[in-house]
Amino acid sequence: MLRLIYLKSCSALLVLAVTLSSCSSDEPTPSPLLYFPPNGSSTWEQTNPASLGWNTTKIAELDAFMTSTNTRALLVLKDGKMVIEKYAGKQLVNINQDFTATSNWYWASAGKTLTAALAGIAVAQGELNLDEKTSTYLGTGWTSLTTAQENKITVRHQLTMTTGLDDGVANRDCTLPECLTYKAEPGTRWAYHNAPYTLLDGVLTNATGKTLNNFLNEVMKSSTGMDGQYIQTGDNNVYYSTPRSMARLGLLLLSKGKWAQTQVIPEAYATLMTTSSQTMNPAYGYLTWLNGKASYIPPAPLQISIPGYITPDAPADMYAAMGKNGQLINVVPSQNLVVIRMGDDPDTSLVPYLFQNDLWIKLNEIINP
Repeated sequence: MLRLIYLKSCSALLVLAVTLSSCSSDEPTPSPLLYFPPNGSSTWEQTNPASLGWNTTKIAELDAFMTSTNTRALLVLKDGKMVIEKYAGKQLVNINQDFTATSNWYWASAGKTLTAALAGIAVAQGELNLDEKTSTYLGTGWTSLTTAQENKITVRHQLTMTTGLDDGVANRDCTLPECLTYKAEPGTRWAYHNAPYTLLDGVLTNATGKTLNNFLNEVMKSSTGMDGQYIQTGDNNVYYSTPRSMARLGLLLLSKGKWAQTQVIPEAYATLMTTSSQTMNPAYGYLTWLNGKASYIPPAPLQISIPGYITPDAPADMYAAMGKNGQLINVVPSQNLVVIRMGDDPDTSLVPYLFQNDLWIKLNEIINP
């Protein structure tokens, strides 16, 4: 059974070694009155949903929906404050113990957005160049391509899923050179391909001279109070943390990279992450999914462009980190909302973006009665 807790003008862009889209005056911006929970504390200010005019009579239906979809955690933040916080089911490792606010779960591909943020910080520190060839950081021969072909792949291509490497191989997570073969010229084809993303770990490590976890601790966790760590899981380097840690990243993104008075992710880069990174799949930024675009290519081994929003029942300005089995960070700047979901399989898709829309249908009944 689920337990519900009711918890009481464009800025100037920083100069980065990246190409940035200019802000427009109608872009939604977060409130300057965002609340940030203190570091090293379980304190998190709360707001009763009834005080916001939310329809609390529909929360029981949300309970039933979340139970039926194997959810472990569901958090909804408004202006940074906790409005809804739910936990259910059992822990990931201690399978006989209840899942709680202090339990850890995997982020799966939702961790891609965290890695993208780290890349932006490394750029700001002068340690990484997004337009530098990947082989500068990984050495030549990291693929099976010719040297000339390999040298055309840049870090930016890895961050935007446009390396041109063949995602039709037997193991799309395999990062060995024999698994990384030529399909198209970099920048001309979008494909949801894990292996080139996973190799960003090595890019960041070699660029900064620090392990991925040490770099994260230094540039983000110390400022935001996030917990968790990257752990090698199969072919992938997966982030594990508590749900509230995921919520802290969502709040950081909502505030355009600023935590209280500290600019953690450069604001210009935070904007870049949530801007269409190419034209093939306008619903994809920098390892971050974007709602409100004219079409999208789903996160699946298909090359099908589908007209319409990827999450039609969510606000158009919502952007998301999405991972296998429904690991979700949804950020809505126009409403100052952050929605977090962790849990097991809600359906059988690679990344359950359809489930994300089902969740918003339920949330809209509460938030927008």
